[in-house]
Amino acid sequence: MQQGNLDVAAAGFADVVKQMPTFAEAHFNLGLVRQEQGQFDNAIASFRKALALKPRLHGANLFLGITEFRINNLDAALAAIKKETTAYPKDANAWMWLGVVSLAQDHPEEAAEALDKADKLKPGDADILYHRGRAHLLVSKNSYAEMFNADPKSWRVHRVLAQANAEADRHIEAIAEYEAAIKLAPTQPGLHEEVGSEYRNANKIPEAEQAFQRELEIDPNNVLARYKLGAMAVEQGDGAKAKQLIEEALKQKPGLIHSDYNLGRAEMLLGNDAVAATHFERATQTDTDPEVVEQAWYQLGTAYRRMRRVDEARNAMQMFQKLKDQEAERSQSRLKKYEADQGTAATPAETTTPDQ
Repeated sequence: MQQGNLDVAAAGFADVVKQMPTFAEAHFNLGLVRQEQGQFDNAIASFRKALALKPRLHGANLFLGITEFRINNLDAALAAIKKETTAYPKDANAWMWLGVVSLAQDHPEEAAEALDKADKLKPGDADILYHRGRAHLLVSKNSYAEMFNADPKSWRVHRVLAQANAEADRHIEAIAEYEAAIKLAPTQPGLHEEVGSEYRNANKIPEAEQAFQRELEIDPNNVLARYKLGAMAVEQGDGAKAKQLIEEALKQKPGLIHSDYNLGRAEMLLGNDAVAATHFERATQTDTDPEVVEQAWYQLGTAYRRMRRVDEARNAMQMFQKLKDQEAERSQSRLKKYEADQGTAATPAETTTPDQ
């Protein structure tokens, strides 16, 4: 909105207020314009006048709080916005701003609670999700900091460090932290399954298998350990073992990630091409990982060829090649963009004369 239009609007609402001094909405609208103009003290005065005339005027406490927030009067902002959430508990924006002010006051727990309510009232809102993410991140960081201070040698500390390394693809460092946690809590459920995954990511297959087996000794109901053992059996060419483990895991938890693809591979190893093809067909339609979908088309083409379904085999292989080519093009585009970004970033350094 241009300043000229704001001036006209301000003059108009000021005139209405002068003629109708008890019209709360006019004071409220004048406050909105003053806020847009950056006249925060005048805006606050107008919002307060509107509330004096009409204490439950929708939005007045919210914008009073927002304006107080703009000039860093955080306690006043919080008090006003709390009144808005009390009067209008289904107003998502009010709950969001309550969270924003709580974050500014360094109260992430209260902020997270308010922003969770905002998200339930208005799911998918980008602003709410952004502030909610910040709040929960701070809550997590504070919890971990308290945990480190309370017991720096706790197995939980090592587990958190391991998980952080795993998320950053530092698999060797993650393994070291998991092993430290296991040394302190050797029978804690979940630890061996998690370190097994890191061993597998680091291509330490015997260690991964041993870790998954140990997890099942501790917790026979650990679905992920059983399923991952089955996936590893596929990679090792043991179709019977793979099928048994994967099907057992799926009985406990249907819909495990890449289950159709892995079951298809197991059935192929057993020579059950028709059953394998059914799994691969489903994987091409339902799996969310593009690389797995690409490989599922390849395996499906192989299964069709073994069943002498020549046309379907050709079509599947063509789809595989199409997806492969598309991925190659995307990779090339990403590389060119990276090189362009690097060239742009290097320009200032290249045009600066080095000291002699």
